[in-house]
Amino acid sequence: MRALLVPAAVAALLATAPFALAATQTATGTVKAFDMKAHTLTLNDGVVYQLPAGFKDPGLKAGAKVEVSWDMQAGKHEASKVTLAK
Repeated sequence: MRALLVPAAVAALLATAPFALAATQTATGTVKAFDMKAHTLTLNDGVVYQLPAGFKDPGLKAGAKVEVSWDMQAGKHEASKVTLAK
């Protein structure tokens, strides 16, 4: 029984590793473009964030400094929260 316990624990640890990599990240930057119809926000560094369907615009415009909370899903930066930075 013990001979099966260690390999099972290692397999469980390896199976959960991708979930640890999917942690929410934050980015700060200056708005380059904002398209509410396409639900996209582009920062000056060129990264395009996909905004959620029910996104409420906090007053985004080109040149505004923002903080974006995001996750990488299917190769896209999926924003979960966008706030104006001070």
